[in-house]
Amino acid sequence: MSGSILYIHGFNSAPSSKKATQLMTVMGRLGLSDQLRVPALHHHPREAIGQLEQAIAELGRPLLVGSSLGGYYATHLAERHGLKALLVNPAVSPHRMFDGHLGTQKNLYTDEAWELTHDHVTALAELEVPAPQDPQRYQVWLQTGDETLDYRHAQHYYRACALRIQAGGDHSFQGFAAHLPAMLSFAGIGADLYQAIDFKAL
Repeated sequence: MSGSILYIHGFNSAPSSKKATQLMTVMGRLGLSDQLRVPALHHHPREAIGQLEQAIAELGRPLLVGSSLGGYYATHLAERHGLKALLVNPAVSPHRMFDGHLGTQKNLYTDEAWELTHDHVTALAELEVPAPQDPQRYQVWLQTGDETLDYRHAQHYYRACALRIQAGGDHSFQGFAAHLPAMLSFAGIGADLYQAIDFKAL
């Protein structure tokens, strides 16, 4: 459906994260909650992709909004289905970052404990795609102060796409709510619907 959005949270995150909550609030105010999906993703990549495929089937051709590891998932799915994607401080080749991090993990929001295994890393590697070449379908939002991921990796990988690079900030992407109008516009939601909302107050 036109104007639909699939939000894909990051590693050890959840739908209760700040960015997801702000997006849900706005879509609710617009009366568009039924056009938004924010699934609580399974920690295993194969399970998570299955959940996301189901959400895409429900929404039709949603804008994929991916944060961190969610940006990696979004890129895979956007290339597979020819969808638009908006990536917020996305992870590039995350399977290469998990060396030395195998073992018990804890979700930051749900406190769920789980084991990160070699199979998780293998499954992540299987999702890697060539660097996207379509600036019409991709927006990549980066903040140089990201303390978790070096923004330059994404800047290089997505260099053929529409990049928005802000100095400072952090991995959570400071000031996310103020950028939501640009996201809604990219999703095909008319500005007349949301111009009365004070995004900075979210």
